[in-house]
Amino acid sequence: MSTPYGSDRRPGPEGEQEEPVRFTDRRRIDPLTGEVRTPGAGGTQQGAAAPGGTPPTPDAEPEIELEDPRIADLEKQLEERTNDLQRVTAEYANYRRRVDRDRESVLIGAKVSFVSDLLTVLDDISRAEQHGDLTGPFKSVADKIVNVARGLGLESFAADGELFDPSLHEAVQHEPAEAPGPTITVLTAVLRQGYKIADRVLRPAMVTVADRPDPTAEED
Repeated sequence: MSTPYGSDRRPGPEGEQEEPVRFTDRRRIDPLTGEVRTPGAGGTQQGAAAPGGTPPTPDAEPEIELEDPRIADLEKQLEERTNDLQRVTAEYANYRRRVDRDRESVLIGAKVSFVSDLLTVLDDISRAEQHGDLTGPFKSVADKIVNVARGLGLESFAADGELFDPSLHEAVQHEPAEAPGPTITVLTAVLRQGYKIADRVLRPAMVTVADRPDPTAEED
């Protein structure tokens, strides 16, 4: 009895002719070339040996070179470029901070130079206000001058009862404590107002001070 396989038929264990076993290779990657097979192309049919026969030789897989010296060289170059970029970024950030600090210092210096010339005017305005002479158009002009100075960051300090700070206050009179024990030095009168801009003291306050019992020591 003839078959479509012709001479491909092989004898079985009982001497009967059996049809050869076939399979279709559906792998998308060609194991020999490593290329992607075109979709729709039929796979290669390969015959397998019948029971008792010699199995077909499997297709040899291509050798893949895992360690390429070019990859190691590229990784080294990438690391060097990354380190260079990080160093340049850090240097630029330091430069920006230094420029901003210098710009702020120059700006404050200009404000201090301008406002320092107005301190005597501010003193006259303060004395006129204490004596009740700050009225009418003079008060309007004085308020504008004070607002301009405050807009430039001018701050006044020193008030009765505050703790004495030698970096901010200039004591012209000191009253010692009447009783022994721990004491603190406080302001009893402000003879001339102190002024500052930011952390720069334009003029210390002229004050009188006195020693008073330390309330924290009494609580302890």
